[in-house]
Amino acid sequence: MHPVDALEEIAFWLERSRASTYRVEAFRRAADVLRGRDDVETLVAQGRLRSLDGIGERTAGVVREAVGGAVPTYLAGLRAENEGPLVTGGEQVRAAVRGDLHTHTDWSDGGSPLATMARTAARLGHEYVAITDHSPRLTVANGLTADRLEAQLELVAEVDAEVEGVRVLSGIEVDILKDGTLDQDDDLLERLDVVVASVHSDLRADSIAMTRRMLRAVRHPATNVLGHCTGRLVEGSRGTRPPSRFDARRVFEACAEHDVAVEINARPERADPPDDLVRLALDLGCLFAIDSDAHAPGQLDFLDHGCARAAALGVPLERIVTTWPLDELLAWTGRR
Repeated sequence: MHPVDALEEIAFWLERSRASTYRVEAFRRAADVLRGRDDVETLVAQGRLRSLDGIGERTAGVVREAVGGAVPTYLAGLRAENEGPLVTGGEQVRAAVRGDLHTHTDWSDGGSPLATMARTAARLGHEYVAITDHSPRLTVANGLTADRLEAQLELVAEVDAEVEGVRVLSGIEVDILKDGTLDQDDDLLERLDVVVASVHSDLRADSIAMTRRMLRAVRHPATNVLGHCTGRLVEGSRGTRPPSRFDARRVFEACAEHDVAVEINARPERADPPDDLVRLALDLGCLFAIDSDAHAPGQLDFLDHGCARAAALGVPLERIVTTWPLDELLAWTGRR
C-alpha cells in the first residue's frame, strides 16, 4: 500500500467519525509532505523519516508499515471500527444515490484541495461531485470573487480530466442576498453545471422579508437547488440556532413550479429542513437533492444521514435528483 494512500485514508475515517481537526490534520499534513517524493523507502531504510517536517511518530509508524507492504495496523483498526453506514435505515436510498451537489474545498472554507475531494468521491463510488465553494459576499468563508471562480473553473476542468471514475462538476453555493438577488455575476452563473442558492445572513429576519427574499432566489433562472433552507443548527461546535421564519408553502410551491430541488442537507448539525418541512415539500411536488455539504473528504460520507432521513420520510427515489444518471442530471440543471 502506498504510504500517501494510507495516510489519506486514515484522515478520511477520522473525519467521517467527526474526530478532532488536530488529529485529522496530522495525517493530511504527513500525506502532503510525502506526496510526489520518490525517496520514501530510502528514508525509511536509513531511519531518517522523522527528519521531515510534518512527520511525527504516529505517522512515521504508518509509513513504515505501508512501505513494508502491510496495511498499517492503525488503518486496519479504523476500517474495522467504521464498517457499515454512519446511520442505519437509509441503505436503499444510499445505494441509489449517484453523486453530491454541495461540497467545499480549500478555495473557500473547506479544508482540503479540490483534487483530494474528487479522488475521495471517486473512491466512494460517486458518479459525479459538484464543487460548490462560497460566493464573494461571504467573506468569513473566503468566498470566491468572479475572478477566483473563473480560475477555479480551469482547475475543475483539469481535475476532471485527471481523476478517473468521477465527473467533477463546476458549481457554487451562491449567497441569497437580502433583496433576493444572487451573489455572483449572472453570466458566470450560467456557465456553471450546478448552482446551490442558500441564505447565510440576516437569518432572524421577519417572515415576510425572508419569504420575499427566498422566492426571488428560487425564481432566478440559474438556481438549481435551494440549500439548507431554514439555516438551523441542532448540534455541534457552533452551538444551536433556531430555523429562520418564512412561508414554507409559498417557497416550496415556487420550487415545484420552477423545478428547483429542495436540499436535504445531510450534515448532522444541520439536518435541514426539519421533518415537517420535508413532508410539506413532498406533498407540494418538490424535487429533492440529498447533499453532504462536505467541507472535508471524510464528510462526503455524511450522505448516509440524509439518505436515512429521506427513507424515513418516504421520499421517492425518482424525486431525488442525486439518484439520477449524469446525463439526466445535467439536462435538468441546464434546463433554464
